[in-house]
Amino acid sequence: MLLKEERQRLIGEVVRQNGMATVAELSEKFEVSEITIRRDLAELSDRGVVERAHGGAIALTSQVQGDEPPVVQRMAMLRHCKEAIAGAAAELIGNGESIFIGSGTTTAYLARRLTGRQGLTVVTNALTVARELAIADNVTTVVTGGMMRHSELSLIGHIAEISLREVRVDKVFLGIPAVSVEHGLTNDYLPEVMTDRAIIQMTQQLIILADHSKFGKTGSAYVAPIEQVSVLVTDSETDLSQISRFQQHGIRVIRAGRQAYSETSQTEEL
Repeated sequence: MLLKEERQRLIGEVVRQNGMATVAELSEKFEVSEITIRRDLAELSDRGVVERAHGGAIALTSQVQGDEPPVVQRMAMLRHCKEAIAGAAAELIGNGESIFIGSGTTTAYLARRLTGRQGLTVVTNALTVARELAIADNVTTVVTGGMMRHSELSLIGHIAEISLREVRVDKVFLGIPAVSVEHGLTNDYLPEVMTDRAIIQMTQQLIILADHSKFGKTGSAYVAPIEQVSVLVTDSETDLSQISRFQQHGIRVIRAGRQAYSETSQTEEL
């Protein structure tokens, strides 16, 4: 029998893929009682993963249209994968380094892992990252200016790009909506593309954090070629055939094991 967290993750995927699902269908598919399914759907609804409906659930409007829901809602989605990736990424950061952490959910989990570090400087355009580091007395946090993208709680645009050009860091940790060998790094939100490009120019070590749902997708706006990526940190559910294609381009791939809530993650370098 599936663990509760895994079952709920799969229920969310079924609803997103089909647009809707009934309690009876889900009960039969996952071989649990309808009472259990109703409880799962209530929790998923509270976390912003699905929308409850009479007799079942429907996909959120933003998911049906192909747009991502706001960052606050996405924090709970695929949490075990994002936590594992964040743990593996944190191991790449040494005390005393200067790094950039971009916006997104996995990057927010990464920031949460860094609150106990010593002498670290973190530059960010993400209010979620800044909030996580607000309690870290020994971490210097630098927040760029810019126009706020409300759904992402990130700062983008001309002012952000000017400030980014004035800074150099040892490493950049960036989340990206779509990762593809053929089409590189892409994004569906056009106003953010130039800011992403300015971020990438800050360093020669670009580390991409991407869970398995980001692979093989292509956004409408091109950000950078895959060859600009130094390290790709993903989760254990990413297909090995996908990973090998990135390795063929000289990219170091780290596959984080599933230890969702521990302080360390099992990692596998492939």
